[in-house]
Amino acid sequence: MKRQWKRQKKQADSTRSLMGITDITEHSLVTEHGELVFFMLKPTNISVLSDSSVSARIYALMNVLKGIADIEMLCLNSRENFEDNKNYLRQRMQAEENSVIRKLLQQDMTALDRMQVQMATAREFVLIIRLRDEKEADVQPYLARIEKSLKDQGFTTKKADKHTLKQLLGVYYEQNVTTEEYEDFDGERWVIFGDE
Repeated sequence: MKRQWKRQKKQADSTRSLMGITDITEHSLVTEHGELVFFMLKPTNISVLSDSSVSARIYALMNVLKGIADIEMLCLNSRENFEDNKNYLRQRMQAEENSVIRKLLQQDMTALDRMQVQMATAREFVLIIRLRDEKEADVQPYLARIEKSLKDQGFTTKKADKHTLKQLLGVYYEQNVTTEEYEDFDGERWVIFGDE
């Protein structure tokens, strides 16, 4: 009886509840452990900066971070990972007896390697602010102060909106970077409202 109840409960759980998310608002993810607000940071190509410029960027970020109590950082790939495809090509090359096809598979592997190198710097950096029991009237000024602090220190940033939050979840949980529009409910785009 207990197993059947667990199975039914698991089937009834939504994806959001399995991830610990109770709501996705216009500017945050609401969880059982607080509301999460995401600030997207545009990365700086530090490979072209001098050592002193890199030190200045680190110091600027340190100034921002020391003024914020509940902060977390996240770095995500914002492009596809081709490792599964490359593993498949390796297996096919080992199993293939025809040398011409092996050569074609090797060319495919080289093309994937080139694409991956070109996209290697495609990272997204996110500062996550965890709000815990803050009064609604205090939240927006607090977030505006953080955003201003980031911009004052020379960072290009914007607060993530609902679409960006769904995109982040898609990349983080599914490595899905190709979807343009994320639905609130699976299959939502196929529902025709008012049709009886």
